[in-house]
Amino acid sequence: MERLQKIIAQSGIASRRHAEELIKSGRVKVNGTVVTELGTKVEKNQPIEVDGVRLSKEEPVYFLLYKPRGVVTTASDDKKRKTVVDLIPTDMRIYPVGRLDYDTTGVLLLTNDGTLTNLLTHPKNKIDKVYRVKVKGIAKAEQIIPLQEGVVIDGVKTAPAKVKLRKTDPSKNTSMIEITIHEGRNHQVKKMMQAVGLDVLKLTRIRFAFLTLDGLTSGNYRKLNPKEVKRLYELAQSKKHKTNKKHL
Repeated sequence: MERLQKIIAQSGIASRRHAEELIKSGRVKVNGTVVTELGTKVEKNQPIEVDGVRLSKEEPVYFLLYKPRGVVTTASDDKKRKTVVDLIPTDMRIYPVGRLDYDTTGVLLLTNDGTLTNLLTHPKNKIDKVYRVKVKGIAKAEQIIPLQEGVVIDGVKTAPAKVKLRKTDPSKNTSMIEITIHEGRNHQVKKMMQAVGLDVLKLTRIRFAFLTLDGLTSGNYRKLNPKEVKRLYELAQSKKHKTNKKHL
């Protein structure tokens, strides 16, 4: 017996969290009966439908994309804009792991593996996300230090971040900052910079976990190899175990 949301995630149709939303909204049937209660356990061979479509388990696939500007980080868009999924020709039902803003570029993982997606996006597992940020103005120590300690955005203080001032250009009145966070709040990096008086001109995610842009150009992608997939699982699970030990 497995939890219903886990089976849906393993089918490749959605992440674990999205699967929970599908269940709560009454879009899932088991044996022809609508199920809305989270945590419901079912046999893997029981017929499960989402929006009237019978689930079939897909082989897991993993893609690393160099997301360009002007593309939305979603599997589909009601405004008919190009999505990150459109950039990867595959018949598999893949979806992005986390989000990058419309005008943000950089490392983005796409997969149909709901279990891995849940591990990598759960805030307790503290997966590093590293960004290179070009800001207007010459950044000062009194702006960098609060970012390292955590700043309040949307009424909630962010977790401490690793922040390095990489470069300043007095002639253009700009600075280049590298920031490492592990949260995934909406527009987080931009809002953190705004909180200390810095306006973002350009934002690129240069690393997610240990995955980088090496060998890729904007709009290109590659498949992850088995060793990389295994390492992602090991990394996320090790972070999870460390967190659990702290609460014992």
